[in-house]
Amino acid sequence: MSRLLILGALSGPLGVAARMAQSRGAAIAQADHLGTALAHLRGPGADLVLCHVGHDVAGLLRGLAAERIACPVIACGPEESAAEAIAAVRAGARDFLPLPPDADLIAAMLEAAAGHGEGTQAPVARDPAMLAVLARANQVARADASVLITGESGTGKEVLARHIHAASRRARGPFVALNCAALPEALLESELFGHEKGAFSGAVAARRGKFEQADGGTLLLDEIGEMDPRLQAKLLRAIQEREVDRLGGTRPVRVDVRILAATNRDLAAEVRAGRFRDDLYFRLDVVRLKLPPLRERPSDILPLAEHFARRYADANGLDRRLFSMAARAALLRHPWPGNVRELENAVHRAVLLAEGADIGPEAIELAPCAPLPAASPAPAGVEGLVGRKVEEVERDLIIGTLSHCLGNRTRAAEILGISIRALRNKIHDYRASGLSVPAAPGYAVD
Repeated sequence: MSRLLILGALSGPLGVAARMAQSRGAAIAQADHLGTALAHLRGPGADLVLCHVGHDVAGLLRGLAAERIACPVIACGPEESAAEAIAAVRAGARDFLPLPPDADLIAAMLEAAAGHGEGTQAPVARDPAMLAVLARANQVARADASVLITGESGTGKEVLARHIHAASRRARGPFVALNCAALPEALLESELFGHEKGAFSGAVAARRGKFEQADGGTLLLDEIGEMDPRLQAKLLRAIQEREVDRLGGTRPVRVDVRILAATNRDLAAEVRAGRFRDDLYFRLDVVRLKLPPLRERPSDILPLAEHFARRYADANGLDRRLFSMAARAALLRHPWPGNVRELENAVHRAVLLAEGADIGPEAIELAPCAPLPAASPAPAGVEGLVGRKVEEVERDLIIGTLSHCLGNRTRAAEILGISIRALRNKIHDYRASGLSVPAAPGYAVD
């Protein structure tokens, strides 16, 4: 369930947007003023803020940045508010939602807040490999033990985490997720543990971190392998002592939280390399659930595709259609390197592009996936690199990858095979030398 904070009066089109979001499972909170909104974000928190352009969107964003609150903001207002929309996006708003609201846009907005399109869905499983994982997840769901969820990007780690929470004794409590790779160290520390008034410049009031927001419920630490070693030590203490130390605090705050952690890295290898604390690893790895990649659970491909086809047909007001035999064969042939996320995107496109009574293969656009030979680089490419310094080639590769990923640091780091911390250090060096680096999307901070 996404937590949506609305800054503006719940009357007229904004009230309609609130009811649409609520009908899709969002928990709604409302604020009339900027100060009230910031107070809510310091306390219970939210996954997304919907701010009417009649309020000071730029002031809200400045307040969030000053208080180290990493919460995306979407501005909203009448369609004719073009100037206000542009100003809001330039100030750092993730997007602009025209009012009166469109149900599809509301759904997409909530899905983005949940992390991924499949983030709020129950697992779809038919393949024995996935059914075995779900059986084990159900077996441990009602316990309070920490669970480490591993698997490639796009396999549905957050989906499984939400399923565990929903099947647990904490299901009535909050489910709070935090992507440890998406934030720099200082912001991540404040997000996790909160801070007291005056803890740093801009800390005008005390703020509850994700641990306190998840009290009585479940906290998912996604991409845990990217966390800085100093924060790993503080996290370990919080898990062991069941209490957190806010930044600038003088006494610990007791918390009752179940920890789920997710990673696409081999944490045991990270421990051996000295990049991850072994004591924290053993605390998190009480129960391990490894999600198989989609290519290793082929019996799930068609059920998942049918699930997404129904979902996106309904979301776009289209008739539900079945896949033709040729389309089904094309889906089964593809290796799905992007896993469930890639499948979802392909089916979404196919639903929109398909013509006729069914979804044919012509509507399914799939990226070619033939791997290059491991030790056979193109001669022309090598010749183009001869005479250049290694750091120059590395710089061009990193900046080019960032451009390809539209500034998405997490995705670029995955493609490059480096940690998000290493990528941020490179970006800092490039900017310090005067180079232009593609900006991060949304509210991301370098």
